[in-house]
Amino acid sequence: LYFPDPWPKKRHHKRRLLQEEFLGLIATKLVEGGSFYIATDWENYAGHIGEVVAASEQFRIREHRVHNGDRPLDRPTTKFERRGLALGHKIFEWQLIRN
Repeated sequence: LYFPDPWPKKRHHKRRLLQEEFLGLIATKLVEGGSFYIATDWENYAGHIGEVVAASEQFRIREHRVHNGDRPLDRPTTKFERRGLALGHKIFEWQLIRN
C-alpha cells in the first residue's frame, strides 16, 4: 500500500484506507508469513498507521524505516513519493508479516 490518500483534514480521517478492518481483510488474503508493505510521506498518517499496526494481532512488524528517500525498502518509487520528497517530507515505511 504505497502512499495512500492521507485525508489530512481531521474530519476526513475516517476515510483513510488503512483502518483496523482493512488490515483484517488483508490478513485474510495473505498466507501465514506473507508480507504487506506500507509507505506514506504524511507524518500524521504515519502515526495513525503505527497505532493500527500495533493494535493488530494478525501482523507483526518485520521492518520499519523513516528516511529522506535514501533508504527505501525494496520497492518501486512512486510519483507521490517523489512529490513528498520534493516538499521536504520524510518517508515512513513498514514491512508487515502475517502471523
